[in-house]
Amino acid sequence: MPDDLHIRQPDGDAGLRDWQHIHNVVIPTHPLSLSEVRERAQRHHLDIAYLGDEPVGCSTVRPPTEETRTATVIARVLTAHRGRGFGEEIYARGLNRARELGARVIETVVLSSNEDGLRFARKHGFVETERYLLPGDTIPWIDLRLA
Repeated sequence: MPDDLHIRQPDGDAGLRDWQHIHNVVIPTHPLSLSEVRERAQRHHLDIAYLGDEPVGCSTVRPPTEETRTATVIARVLTAHRGRGFGEEIYARGLNRARELGARVIETVVLSSNEDGLRFARKHGFVETERYLLPGDTIPWIDLRLA
């Protein structure tokens, strides 16, 4: 792993707050409360990447559905820490987790204003499948599938 990067699941509210902070900075149009993050942690596999003690990225793996065996893998890295290989490590761990859970199809979702995230997804073989606005949003989301 690059530098002193270590990735782990959140342990308690302190870890969930770190995950929440990264999510809310990278996805400013859809901030989550701590209670929403707690609920999300019950349904999805969440990880946080730390450089030393500093949170620099996070991920979400939505487990595969029974009918389609499709999982969603989302990797987020704070802007100041991009371009150093952290996203590669976070994504690889999420992809491995999705496959361990039985995924046959891998998808991701990126906020269209996140040009770095779109570039990363396309570089890793994802192709756009849909653009849409959630109720109340003004910036579209982009669903992508691993080709």
